Amino acid sequence: MSELYYRSTRGISGPISSSRAIVKGIASDGGLYVPDTIPRIDLSRDSLLKMEYKDLALYIMSRFFTDFTEEELKYCIEKAYDSKFDDSGIVPLVEKGGAFFLELYHGPTLAFKDIALAVLPHLLKIAAAKNDIDKEIVVLTATSGDTGKAALEGFADVEGTRIIVFFPEDGVSRIQERHMNTQGGNNTCVVTIKGNFDDAQRGVKEIFSDAAFNRILDDNGYIFSSANSINIGRLIPQVVYYVNAYLTLARTGKIEKDEIINVAVPTGNFGNILAAYYSKKMGLPVGRLICASNENNVLYDFINSGIYDRRRKLIVTSSPSMDILVSSNLERLLYDISGSNPDILNDLINNLNIQGKFEITAGMKDKMADFYGGFATDKETFETIKDLFLNFNYLIDTHTAVGYNVYRKYAEKSGDTAKTVIASTASPFKFPGSVAKAIDAKYTGMDEFSLIKVISEISGLKIPAALKDLEKREILHKTVCRTDQMRDVISGILGI
Repeated sequence: MSELYYRSTRGISGPISSSRAIVKGIASDGGLYVPDTIPRIDLSRDSLLKMEYKDLALYIMSRFFTDFTEEELKYCIEKAYDSKFDDSGIVPLVEKGGAFFLELYHGPTLAFKDIALAVLPHLLKIAAAKNDIDKEIVVLTATSGDTGKAALEGFADVEGTRIIVFFPEDGVSRIQERHMNTQGGNNTCVVTIKGNFDDAQRGVKEIFSDAAFNRILDDNGYIFSSANSINIGRLIPQVVYYVNAYLTLARTGKIEKDEIINVAVPTGNFGNILAAYYSKKMGLPVGRLICASNENNVLYDFINSGIYDRRRKLIVTSSPSMDILVSSNLERLLYDISGSNPDILNDLINNLNIQGKFEITAGMKDKMADFYGGFATDKETFETIKDLFLNFNYLIDTHTAVGYNVYRKYAEKSGDTAKTVIASTASPFKFPGSVAKAIDAKYTGMDEFSLIKVISEISGLKIPAALKDLEKREILHKTVCRTDQMRDVISGILGI
């Protein structure tokens, strides 16, 4: 198999190996690394159907990370997908309410980010060795809730790394905040940002692109990397679970050979649905890619109009991990539909930075024909949770409810009867306040930690081990800063 190389969406950095792209996280020109080509699935259907999740992960990742040996990838995958996941299949598929819910929350932090962030630390360590990097890797991450805890869990006490997570004050649930601020590990640090997720994300990107600050780090024996889905090592493992979902449908006789399915993904940062798009480009029989937004519906507007406009007030919703106005991973799609033209991409990004918006050409919009954009209000989100629970005895979280609500509206509007996989991105236990309130208004205002037990009682589900006694755990991280203080905070943590 020929070597696959990576280059920046903005045209300056690359081509480089996959291991180098994983270590760097984000390109020096501020762009995101993309493969020169999307490899095709080249195994027979029968061969694929025989694969368990780990086998499939090895196959898919080996197609993208071509400078890793099979033994190296096997090591990373075995370390990642072990007893920390409470389902042997890693990502079970459950048929309810006329759709198939891909439960991506059976890992240690109860959210889909675990799937990739369980493997990334091991990929990163091997990648550093491959590139003769003897510096300590500082993983810098902004989070809207789930990435932070999953990254902290994955990197805690991993030798040769430190991890610094920034999250927005009042922009995550109490459960998410407590999960992060009680994280142990001698190499972990969590910082609260005065601002929203977009502020935190912008601050992290600016630090990655700050040549002078990076030279100071280098002189002191450090190098930055990222655990966000801007890191290609975070994104590619997410491709695996869409392919696995299709194979599960085939194995269980739910679809015929080569039958086309749709995929509905609740997303704010666009990474999870981009992984589904990559699976389609690999040859997976996927029809519509249903992009589901909450009331921060900038992606809905973009898909329907071709205009991306972030000039709006961020709305705090019951699906906080999607409360985002600047969707970082959209840059990779824009690069792809521009014909891999960095000049076009740079013009769009400059317009977004200067004017707060951009508009793609009609030709680029035509290349997005497989995408459908919809959004759900908080009222619709709550109604969807209650309806699915009362009629099908199946409890979902607020983000998953956004995805399911948009799917139902799409199916009704279009008449499309294709089997549809809903990316179920988080456990209902992770957002107990909103989920319980959706079931019955009498729970409104109750403490989130008390409602964990309520969720268990009304659903019959066991309380996940990750949440037991969470409210009693010691808060270890108390640093708060403004975005203009992020460099100083990092310098203080690293002692430089």
